[in-house]
Amino acid sequence: MEKHIYLSLVPEALIASQLTPDEFGAYYACGTQRKARGQAMFIEIDPAFRSREFRIEEGLNRCIPHEKGEPKSSIYISVYRIAERIPVSALGSLYLVTNDGRTAELPKRVVPSDTLAGGLHLYQELSPTRPLVASTLPPLEFYKYMTASPENLFSIPALYFVDLRLGALAEDPEFGGCEDLPYENVDHLRQCLVEIRATKAETKIVDRNHSIVFPYRLVDTGFYFGSGKDMAFYQMPTKAEMLNKYYNWWRSSQV
Repeated sequence: MEKHIYLSLVPEALIASQLTPDEFGAYYACGTQRKARGQAMFIEIDPAFRSREFRIEEGLNRCIPHEKGEPKSSIYISVYRIAERIPVSALGSLYLVTNDGRTAELPKRVVPSDTLAGGLHLYQELSPTRPLVASTLPPLEFYKYMTASPENLFSIPALYFVDLRLGALAEDPEFGGCEDLPYENVDHLRQCLVEIRATKAETKIVDRNHSIVFPYRLVDTGFYFGSGKDMAFYQMPTKAEMLNKYYNWWRSSQV
């Protein structure tokens, strides 16, 4: 049987499996009697990828069918600080999985030039840090600020994050409507957005330990995964594209 390497983001783990991406998504989201169901996100890693940081070959060697011939669902290779140690060149497609195990594939794309300057933004960091961050910076500038800005006393070697929708709040954080944005504590979010717009600050943390499980309909442009100077982009399809190509997934993701 063919073997795969998956980088799970919820929770973060490097996993060897004999399941295809669709099968793995159903298994990982719905699980077995030993695991509660829940939303999942994972990236397929180049099967040729090897690193001294991970015991990948050993994990693949242990990934063998069960006695009755069923494929091996998962062999955990690592569960700590994984994304920052995998080069962007080894990343394949990103898979978004609903609570009931339906999977949508987002292919890796070249990162587009920033065209979102001027408004406000909301980013959910996925790895290696996880706060919910309001920003005056468009996605690429935000990434550069977090990883390579001389203005910061800190820098991180890599950053995976998702660009979330703000709707009318992006231009009018004080009075803009937000009825279709199910964020917790919207008043606090408004306050953060108003403050960074007034002070022209690059970023402000909205929630220091925010859950990285969120409704997929909140994703705006997509997902940005970077390490050093290299970045990958996973564009979120439009609603029309979802209805045509991923209809069952889209219906499940609205629940």
